[in-house]
Amino acid sequence: MISRPTTRTAGQQHAAGRLSVPQKTGSTRTVETVRDAEGQVTSRVRRTVLPGGLRVITEHMAGVRSASIGVWVGVGSRDEQPALHGCSHFLEHLLFKGTRARSAMDISVALDAVGGEFNAFTAKEYTCFHARVLDVDLPLAIDVLGDMVTDSLIAPEDVEAERDVILDEIAMHDDDPDDVVHNLFAAQAWGDAPLGRPIAGTAESIAGLSRDQVWRFYKRHYRAANIVVAAAGNVDHASVVRRVRSAFGRTDFLSGDESPVVPRTQRKLRRVHPGTLSTRRPLEQVNVVLGMNGLTRHDDRRFALGVLNTALGGGTSSRLFQEVRERRGLAYSVFSFASHHHDAGLVGVSVGCLPGKLDAVLATVRAELARVAAEGITEEELVRGKGQLRGGLVLGLEDSGSRMSRIGKAELVYDELLSLDDVLERVDAVTREEVAELAAEIFGQPEILAVVGP
Repeated sequence: MISRPTTRTAGQQHAAGRLSVPQKTGSTRTVETVRDAEGQVTSRVRRTVLPGGLRVITEHMAGVRSASIGVWVGVGSRDEQPALHGCSHFLEHLLFKGTRARSAMDISVALDAVGGEFNAFTAKEYTCFHARVLDVDLPLAIDVLGDMVTDSLIAPEDVEAERDVILDEIAMHDDDPDDVVHNLFAAQAWGDAPLGRPIAGTAESIAGLSRDQVWRFYKRHYRAANIVVAAAGNVDHASVVRRVRSAFGRTDFLSGDESPVVPRTQRKLRRVHPGTLSTRRPLEQVNVVLGMNGLTRHDDRRFALGVLNTALGGGTSSRLFQEVRERRGLAYSVFSFASHHHDAGLVGVSVGCLPGKLDAVLATVRAELARVAAEGITEEELVRGKGQLRGGLVLGLEDSGSRMSRIGKAELVYDELLSLDDVLERVDAVTREEVAELAAEIFGQPEILAVVGP
C-alpha cells in the first residue's frame, strides 16, 4: 500500500508519467518515485528500452518478498482477419507446448517446483503471459517466459492436440449463459467487426486454422517492438533488464524493426449498432444485457463514468440492486459495467431473472436509466461512489501481481502511468454536474439489447 502523504521525483512530475517521451535505446529513466511521510522510498518505477524496441518496466515495492512478471504482447482478437478468428487465443495455448530448449512438461515443472503461479490470458487488444514467484526465483520466471515467447515450436502435433482443447473450452463457454449473452451483446454492438467476435473464436474458425496460419501470425505479431515486459515486487531494475536481455535475446529476437506491429493510434472512433439480438436456450433463467455506446479508455470522463457506474449498479447499495432486487424482488443478480478500448467503449446492465419477470426487469432497468439521465445522481450517491472507487483502487494494488498489471497495461495501451494519488485526485475531482452531463449523454442514446433464455 502506498503511504500518504507522498512526494514525487522531478521525473514523475512531467506529463503525469507520460511513457512515450523519446528515450534512447538502452537508456533507463525513472518514471515514478513514491515516498512515505518520513521520506523513505516505498515504490519506484523505472523503464528501459532494449534493442528492437522491447520495453522493460519495473516497480520496486518496499517490504515484499514476492515478484510478479508479465509479458504483454500488443495483439488480441481484434487484430485477426476473419480467416484467423481465434488465432491469438490459440497461440496463447500453444506457447506452453514447448520450445527447442524446453518441453511442455519442462515448462510446467519449472514454475511448479518453486511454488510459482503461472498463467496467461487473451483479451481483445492484448495477450499476457504472467507469473508470480518468490523474489529469488524471478530469474527463472524471466527465462521461462522469454523462452516461450521467443522460441516456441508450434509443432503440428501440438496444434492438433490443442485444437481439441480449445474446442472443449468454446463448448464450455457456450454452456454458460452469462458468457453467451455478453458475446451476443458485443456481436450486436459491433457486428462483424473484430471487436464483435468472441475472443476464443468459434468451432468453425478453430477447426479451419492451420499450423502455417498460426505460425505466420506468431512471427508477425510476437516481435520485440510489440512487447512489454513488466515486473513488480522485490525487484532490481538493472538485474531484471539484464535477465530480460538474455532471455529474449535468443534467435536474434532483439534485432529488426522497432515500429509496433499495430499502430492503433491511427484507428478512428468506432460507434456501436443499436438493436436487439437474442437466442433460445433450455434454461431456467433469462440472461439479459442492456446497454449503450460508452467511452474509450483515453477519455478523461472515464473517472466520472466510474463514479456513475458505481452509483448505478456497482454494489448492494446501488440504485439497480436496490430497485430490481431489494424492493421488487425481480432478480437475484443485477449489476452495471463499463468496458473501454482504444477507439470504442460500452456501458451496460447485466441481469439474470425468471422468464416471467423479464418484461418487468426491462421496464425497471429502463426507468432507472431514464431517471439518472434526467436527474443525475444525489450528493450521497456521489460521496458513496467515490468512496467505493477509492477503496477498490487502493485495496486492488496491494500485491505485486496487480502492480505488475498496472505498469504493464500503462506501457502497452495507455501511454501514461498515473500514480495512485493521481487517480484518487481525479476521482475526488468528479462533480455531480459532470456525472449528470455524462449520464444524460450516455443513457440518452439508442439501446443495445442481448437476451438468452427459453
